[in-house]
Amino acid sequence: MDFTAGLIPLDAALEQMLTRLTPITESEMLALLQAFGRVTASAITSPLDVPGFDNAAMDGYGVRLADLADGARLPVAGKAFAGQPFQGDWPAGTCVRIMTGAPVPAGCEAVVMQEDTEETDDGIRFNAPVKAGQNIRRSGEDIRQGATVLEAGTRLSAAELPLLASLGIAQVPVVRRLRVAVFSTGDELQLPGQPLAKGQIYDTNRLAVHLMLEQLGCEVINLGIVRDDPQALRDTFLRADAQADLVLSSGGVSVGEADYTKQILDELGEIGFWKLAIKPGKPFAFGRLQHSWFCGLPGNPVSAAATFYQLVQPLLAKLSGQRATPLPPTFKVRAAQKLKKSPGRLDFQRGILRTAQDGQLEVVCTGHQGSHIFSSFSQGNCFIVLERERGSVEPGEWVDVQPFNHLFGG
Repeated sequence: MDFTAGLIPLDAALEQMLTRLTPITESEMLALLQAFGRVTASAITSPLDVPGFDNAAMDGYGVRLADLADGARLPVAGKAFAGQPFQGDWPAGTCVRIMTGAPVPAGCEAVVMQEDTEETDDGIRFNAPVKAGQNIRRSGEDIRQGATVLEAGTRLSAAELPLLASLGIAQVPVVRRLRVAVFSTGDELQLPGQPLAKGQIYDTNRLAVHLMLEQLGCEVINLGIVRDDPQALRDTFLRADAQADLVLSSGGVSVGEADYTKQILDELGEIGFWKLAIKPGKPFAFGRLQHSWFCGLPGNPVSAAATFYQLVQPLLAKLSGQRATPLPPTFKVRAAQKLKKSPGRLDFQRGILRTAQDGQLEVVCTGHQGSHIFSSFSQGNCFIVLERERGSVEPGEWVDVQPFNHLFGG
């Protein structure tokens, strides 16, 4: 029997999802300190030239080329510091002591770095050839007034926000936060801190998903645990759909689970129940409710986290208008141990990327890869991505690794 028949490849599922989505357009203006992690709603242009004036790129001396003829020694006419420009007349046959970032005096044709000069009783001697324009940063050389500095759809981080501050920009237009409703389904689930009845387990998926959503800048609507009751489930879906851009459930999407889950979703919208050709995370649901999108994650903790990472994270990026993919690229390293795998599904094993004794990168798995062992995410720092038709990996073979991003502490 072919157990892989009917399984959808990950890239095909992701393409089906993303091609249907249209980014939200509502935006708001935020101060820079409040805009960290948000996505620009429109392109940002510079209101000024950077640098705003010609300035010295080195500590040294500002000169006019005509004054350097025949190895002349030039007395110092004055000094220029950052924030304290040279003032007064600049007589012919002299130079100006200048520090990095200081405005160059009018008529200055070059800045000679201090290491190429020598101080003498007659003035400053220049010990290297001097070219016009050397060590002078020209106005607008970095950024021209009116130039686009950030495209729409840029996620704002500690790299982009100081750039805006350097341009005197105090507020930035960003896409509003995505609203995501989250709940878990199943009579077997119990809240942490409460006693477990026979056959019950603690609800960890909703906590993990909630935390990842917050890291992605979403507004989380946490609707708790929904018991295996048709009316309660229908009411929860209606509440979630009325409030959210995306409804995200955990559990209830595997073959053999309560049939009324699929029935209710089919009544409320258009939902596809997929069997993905990935491990962990085969059961997954995606579709449209009346007012929102829907994703149904598997009930197993590792499967839920892996499908959130590989599918929901790109979905949220597309909805928010983010241009760049949030998923780190894969690259090849050698496996330092045997990795067990059966052909048929794309396998995301949790791994530890490390430096081997020869100084090269290598990867090992975190141990048992069961879909219930969530500790593999805290122990690991990457996914070991093993191709769908690949079997077990021998030590020394090349494998693809995908480092964890900030969702798992990367």
